[in-house]
Amino acid sequence: MSLNEIVQTSAYPLADPAFLNQCKKALDGAGVLVLPDFITPAALAAMQNEAKEGQPKAYFCAQSHSVYLTPENPAFNGDHPANRQVVSSKGCICDDEVATDSPLRALYDAPLFRDFVKHVTGEVALHPYADDLSSINIHYAERGQELGWHFDNSSFAITLLIQKPDAGSRFEYIKDLRDADAGEMNYDGVAALLDGVTKPDILTMDPGTLVLFRGRNSIHRVSPNESDKTRMLAVLAYNSEPGIELSESARMTFYGRLS
Repeated sequence: MSLNEIVQTSAYPLADPAFLNQCKKALDGAGVLVLPDFITPAALAAMQNEAKEGQPKAYFCAQSHSVYLTPENPAFNGDHPANRQVVSSKGCICDDEVATDSPLRALYDAPLFRDFVKHVTGEVALHPYADDLSSINIHYAERGQELGWHFDNSSFAITLLIQKPDAGSRFEYIKDLRDADAGEMNYDGVAALLDGVTKPDILTMDPGTLVLFRGRNSIHRVSPNESDKTRMLAVLAYNSEPGIELSESARMTFYGRLS
């Protein structure tokens, strides 16, 4: 498929400077850019078929982790926000299982799409992961599975919703709850969220929606799937430098294999 067959270019003119600036302004201001119906119906149908066919090969795992995705800090007790554990459970198929003729791969590799992402995020360059697992992933959340509260390590994430469950699986977030670069972890603010005192914002989306999200300082989660319909989501991951691999420990944790 060509990019024009994948992206609704009449609604989203990726080469139009005015549109690019509008998207950049939205991401800079809100920390999130939501583009509904970004994908054409034909391309979305192909992605849904690919994801359903790949689901039996997915590696499913459940992990306990802190919202900061860091090891236990002995300076604090177990109930401290730095150490309090949440659960993430999902399935995943990796880049090497995404077909060479997949519309996901065509989108990921398209120079025009990559230039769009560079402009909107302010990145100078974008490169795929050097390992053969991490660039394109398809995530699955079956009934009861969720993504626990966390901050991202990367400066931005790109996701594309492929299939929406009938209930649950809400994307919830609080913008700029910490300032990682300044070393301000805002433990009190995180505790208020985990204790249910602070209520998060909810981002609604339908299949075919592309989302760019700055999650390094904005805490977020996906609530448990409350239906028998699997949530399917593609994650498109780039790096600002070439030759970067996801660590071996991370690959074993998330994928169950190194290659």
